[in-house]
Amino acid sequence: MLVHLSVHNYAIVEHLDLELKRGMSVISGETGAGKSIMLDALGLTLGDRADSSAVRIGADKADILASFDLDDIPDAKAWLAGRDLDSDGPCILRRVITAEGRSRGYINGTPCPQGDLKALGELLIDIHSQHEHQSLLKPDTHRRLLDEYSGNQDLARQVQMAAQRWRQTRQSLERLTNSSDEQRARHQLLSYQLEELETLALGEDELEQLEQEHKNLANAEHLLGACRQVIELCSESDAGNVLSALTSSLQRLTGFQNQPGALGEAVNLLSSAQIQIEEAVGELNRFLDHFDSDPQRQQALEERLDSIYTLARKHRVQPPELTALQQRLFEELESLNADDTAVEQLSEELTAYERYYCEKAQELSATRHQAAESLAQAVETEVQRLGMPGGKFSVVLKPAAEGDLMPHGLEQVEFLVSANPGQPLRPLAKVASGGELSRISLAIQVITAQTSRIPTLVFDEVDVGIGGPTAEVVGQLLRRLGERGQVLTVTHLPQVAAQGHHHLFVHKARGTDETHTAVAALGNSERIEEIARMLGGVDLTEQALAHARQMIGSAQLS
Repeated sequence: MLVHLSVHNYAIVEHLDLELKRGMSVISGETGAGKSIMLDALGLTLGDRADSSAVRIGADKADILASFDLDDIPDAKAWLAGRDLDSDGPCILRRVITAEGRSRGYINGTPCPQGDLKALGELLIDIHSQHEHQSLLKPDTHRRLLDEYSGNQDLARQVQMAAQRWRQTRQSLERLTNSSDEQRARHQLLSYQLEELETLALGEDELEQLEQEHKNLANAEHLLGACRQVIELCSESDAGNVLSALTSSLQRLTGFQNQPGALGEAVNLLSSAQIQIEEAVGELNRFLDHFDSDPQRQQALEERLDSIYTLARKHRVQPPELTALQQRLFEELESLNADDTAVEQLSEELTAYERYYCEKAQELSATRHQAAESLAQAVETEVQRLGMPGGKFSVVLKPAAEGDLMPHGLEQVEFLVSANPGQPLRPLAKVASGGELSRISLAIQVITAQTSRIPTLVFDEVDVGIGGPTAEVVGQLLRRLGERGQVLTVTHLPQVAAQGHHHLFVHKARGTDETHTAVAALGNSERIEEIARMLGGVDLTEQALAHARQMIGSAQLS
């Protein structure tokens, strides 16, 4: 429950510290004193949106802190523990808003996003406002209230998540399926192109080797002719050749006796040249004897190269890039195959989500039907106590339209009411006046609050438009709720205020230069005076004070 609220520089509140207790705490004060400001400040610690207008004029920031005892809130303890935000003492929520409009949130001293404050706040406090009855005109509110009453919030969230996952999976499947025709055509093309490349089976460095061998074969005639010509010049020409010239030269020089040293060296060099020429001619003859100028091999090379060049032109790439192209096409084909696998997998997931949704939605539907009659009877009883003695109330469940899996289950929920005896049950928006709608709303809020797992309930002027004996019944209902937990009630009605276990008085404290809101916890005598004031007297008469004492005494005895 909420045990402490500290507000600094928020709106017209300069400084406020409140200690709060179990039971029903009444918050009263004159109009404009700032009663709702306290609850607005509390709402900021629970994740409500904020702006710079929240900061008191002249201050640089507003600072609001709320402390909660979590002994009776295991869900909140689990939420904190799951995020390593738990502590041994009370849970402290803090919100700081700067004059520039920036906002920071903290849970137990750890900075956190606004969404975390809101998620945790939903486990700590349930706030009912005076404007909530307007939402009763919306079918979504009817469904939410029925689920809260039956304790089906978790099951309803499971149904909603199942429908959401089913819808997302179906969209993904449709995207893949809608492109299947195009993908099939692409798959066929890739398969054909890969088959061509695989049939070509171009080896690593094969192209370079083929081109070199082809070049050699293409130049074979020129090469052979050159070799024969050299042999002719060196050893075979009848008109004179190199070897015969060297032989004749050596014969001439070796015919002289006692050759000088230079002449002997020349003879040696000519002999060496003769030997080298003979060896060169031998190598050339061996090359000619072993040279393979097979025309069939050259034709095969040309055909192989033509296949490579043709396929490269077809794919508009350079011949050396064919291997890389083959890898790219293979990867794309694998991706398309993966899409086919994804379609199959998504189809299985879609079936599984639909099966899970149907299971949970049917379970939710069964509990809704069970709770609908109980809620209708409970609300009808309270409505009749709240000044509508002939009022009837019904909760109708209609099958949802067939088609998509609906995120909120298999049925629509609608509240029907008959405000006067003899009138048929009709939708709230068509039969209820403002005052009747307010009473019906209050009855529903009180009934659904009784089944809430949240120990702290806040009612912000929900009794507007109600008076007389009905107001006393409202007070009794709220007091009854307070006996099972903690209820904070902002009210203008003395009949409601008299039912409180505690009483907080909000008033404006006026200084020389400014006005700010202050809150005082009233003792017994002060409380009597405040309720007497609420009864309508500017001057507190003995009759008003006596009436106030009687109202408080009656509430304590009930």
